[in-house]
Amino acid sequence: MDHLRPVESSGPSPQDGPLGPDLADLLRMSGRGDEAAFARLYDATASRVFGLALRVVRDPAQAEEVTQEAFLDIWRTAGRYDPDRGSPLSWLLTITHRKAVDRVRAAESAARRDETYHQRNHAVDHDSTAEAAQASLEARRVRSALEHLTDVQREAVSLAYLGGYTHTEVATMLDLPVGTAKTRIRDGLIRLRDALGVGS
Repeated sequence: MDHLRPVESSGPSPQDGPLGPDLADLLRMSGRGDEAAFARLYDATASRVFGLALRVVRDPAQAEEVTQEAFLDIWRTAGRYDPDRGSPLSWLLTITHRKAVDRVRAAESAARRDETYHQRNHAVDHDSTAEAAQASLEARRVRSALEHLTDVQREAVSLAYLGGYTHTEVATMLDLPVGTAKTRIRDGLIRLRDALGVGS
């Protein structure tokens, strides 16, 4: 089936009984490649299929796509329908529900991938003082505030937050234990925060 008509079909209401089409017969004929029978099946059930998809995915555009995917699957697998395992409408809606749930899971998985990518590629969070100094204060003001630090503090802070080196790299460059380097950076940041007037 190359093409499915839009969901907004004007066919008869989805009714499996004396007043509506025999969905089981339509499924059997569709399974044999009868496109006219499949069109009648679509007309009779599209609104129910779309309604279920919409309840699951909660977005009309996504629900339309799920409806199209469900009917494509129904067209391909109509010959497998077994009336002993449930009504035709239940079979159709089971396929639809599975497609809709797959769509929701795919969207959630994509959102998680985006979040993971953002977290992995986001700049390493530093002390709020360093962030405030780099993001919202002019470089001149920061460099002026650095003058309030001791020589060893200024050297450590400059390497860590202006040079972009890790604490371990700073320790190696200054020939210090890592703990000592961290202490100098921390103490320097406290003094820098006070000099800049940045709230803790």
